[in-house]
Amino acid sequence: MVSKRLGRREGGKRKFLAIVDGTPECGRAAAYAARRAAASGGAAVFLYVIEPGDFQHWLGVEKIMRAEAVEEADTRLSRLAEEIRVAAGIEPELVVREGKTEEEINALIEADREIAILVLAASDSAEGPGPLIAAVAGRSNAFAIPVTIVPATLSDEDIESLC
Repeated sequence: MVSKRLGRREGGKRKFLAIVDGTPECGRAAAYAARRAAASGGAAVFLYVIEPGDFQHWLGVEKIMRAEAVEEADTRLSRLAEEIRVAAGIEPELVVREGKTEEEINALIEADREIAILVLAASDSAEGPGPLIAAVAGRSNAFAIPVTIVPATLSDEDIESLC
């Protein structure tokens, strides 16, 4: 069970959490989260999770790979944050965590009581909507806050009109 959300009445700011990864559709989720945040006086949080399974090597190689993964996360988040600053006029919070993606999403939601909505983007590939969307669809308690699923095919103009 997640802690009670800190709402506006308690001095909180509604935050929209988007997951940033290597998928093409993650930019759609970030764009939607940022525009919804801007339209509602809230904030956007972008989370990049480095999976631990990527570092099962000798200690020296593991350190190099971890450093490269952190650099990749910082680069992706910085690029996306710059796009969001221009497009939505807000400064997103950027978070990098290491662990299993679902666990880290839930841990961040628990740690930041202002996060009220998780925004995910569905892949438009023939292989399915993506692992996080499948997790949400597969169990009702995947995440303890509402989840908004954005189609990967939405343009910036479409997102703007929806927000």
